Amino acid sequence: MANFSRGKYAQFISDRSGQAFPYTEMVTEWNGSRVHTSEFEPKQPQLEPKPHGADPQGLPQARPDRVETAVPNLLPGNPIATVNGSDVITITEPSHGRANGSTVVLRNVDGSPGGLAYSLFENASGFSISNVTTNTYTFSLGTNCTLTGSFGGMSVTAGPVTLTP
Repeated sequence: MANFSRGKYAQFISDRSGQAFPYTEMVTEWNGSRVHTSEFEPKQPQLEPKPHGADPQGLPQARPDRVETAVPNLLPGNPIATVNGSDVITITEPSHGRANGSTVVLRNVDGSPGGLAYSLFENASGFSISNVTTNTYTFSLGTNCTLTGSFGGMSVTAGPVTLTP
């Protein structure tokens, strides 16, 4: 193998300026250009950004707070109680949690409770309730019933005016 000279008297032409400089004072830039140490420019840090991981998106096993959707409650069998000659209707709904003045809508009423058409009980805008107890409440139907007893069937539901899907 051949030995190279040290180049202590040799000159080298700079790729940047075209001037002659001592061979031993030349360095190679990041782009491959051979330049004098006085002309050397380091590589811009923005040309090779440091890699970083993705931004965190959420917590594992998180349980965000949510609002329960409004759903109707299934009432016990024949929950509509009527009295002959009265327009006051009593609804049995165990542990309902409703308050005086709140609105309730009945759905899926079967037959003719109190001798009246079931459509009177399924008013879309609902009924304002009163005389609230733990398991019952009343409202005025506006039409007098012709029968006394418990009616409505086995699938009557009571819920809010609007339901959330």
